[in-house]
Amino acid sequence: MCLTTFKEAQAQTDTTNAIVVTPLVQPVVITEAAKKKAWYEILSIRGYAQIRYNRLLETNPDLKCDQCDKSLGEGGGLFIRRARLIFSGNVHERVFVYIQPDIASSPSSTTLNFFQLRDAYFDVALDKNKEYRFRVGQSKIPYGFENLQSSSNRLPLDRNDGINSAIANERDLGVFFYYAPSEIRRRFEELTSLGLKGSGDYGVAGIGVYNGQTANKPEANDDLHVVARVSYPFKLKNGQFIEPGIQAYTGKYVVTKDQISSGVNVEAENQLEEGFTDQRIAATLVIYPQPLGFQAEYNIGEGPEYDPATKTIKVKDLHGGYAQAMYMMKLNNQVLIPFLRVQYYDGGKKHEKDAASYLVYQTEIGAEWQIVRNLELTAMYSIEDRTVKNAQVPLNRQHGNRLRLQAQFNF
Repeated sequence: MCLTTFKEAQAQTDTTNAIVVTPLVQPVVITEAAKKKAWYEILSIRGYAQIRYNRLLETNPDLKCDQCDKSLGEGGGLFIRRARLIFSGNVHERVFVYIQPDIASSPSSTTLNFFQLRDAYFDVALDKNKEYRFRVGQSKIPYGFENLQSSSNRLPLDRNDGINSAIANERDLGVFFYYAPSEIRRRFEELTSLGLKGSGDYGVAGIGVYNGQTANKPEANDDLHVVARVSYPFKLKNGQFIEPGIQAYTGKYVVTKDQISSGVNVEAENQLEEGFTDQRIAATLVIYPQPLGFQAEYNIGEGPEYDPATKTIKVKDLHGGYAQAMYMMKLNNQVLIPFLRVQYYDGGKKHEKDAASYLVYQTEIGAEWQIVRNLELTAMYSIEDRTVKNAQVPLNRQHGNRLRLQAQFNF
């Protein structure tokens, strides 16, 4: 008998003579309930904090901008601009949760470090690839690239007046529908993970409705704002990313009685309850810094604005935007990004006292130094000319320069 035949015969004998032993303890069947993950395996926690000093080389202590940074000008010192904690995770294969409070909010220039909700939204995916999804809750309104860009990613220390005047704090309560193919969702993620200062994933197309009175404020009429946005990140053959976009919104904004000074009129009596026409359209172009980058946005529209000649709040035209150039330099394991931004805005700020009238010219020259993943330093020299008009100050024009510093901690 050959060796192979012998082994086959032996194997058959072993199988025939084998004794089957039944275990005394039966295998445990793991149920779906037992497979459920603990909360700390589902939700992630991250955050960042920014500490600033704005008064080096200051030429005019009366040059302020509450919407920008409440520590600007006289009385400003070291200032915690942001201290954010972000709780997020997929609690179900079709449900994503995102909650972000800020423990250093400043409701006024004399009140600091209040705990305030920034985001609390829930994404519901309609398909397994999450290409179609609804977002419900308080979140950023899809209007403007820089508005959607996280403050932890943005190069200049504050958002521009022209676009940001549309939605104070960039957020409101609403319901939004976003669509993006899986490939483009991965591209949005790539733009952020590569450190290219992306805006995050707000879809290729988005449409939604929201209250219109801005974040953490109750609705003041029965009219919801409607917003729509289209933005597509192209990737060229050489690897360069370019993202053009267009967005618009329309609705009625109520300038509430606590916003209106004594003696100020409104254009029509029904505007006190129904609200003022509030609508804009904006165009965006972003050429990501690889290494040279360019970013520009401009919007036009109409909204409530104080008219000093008649001491009346009326619907007036507005327009403004910005252009920015930046250059990304990689120095071993560190990154240095010099930048230059110029901005202009002529129009009202509906959320300020008397829907104040603004005329803004501003140039910012600075650099962000990413020392390690957890620490970034920014220095920015600002040259500003701001004119503000409301009932309390019929004409307040301030211009000057200052060097601003920020340390950002990512964790």
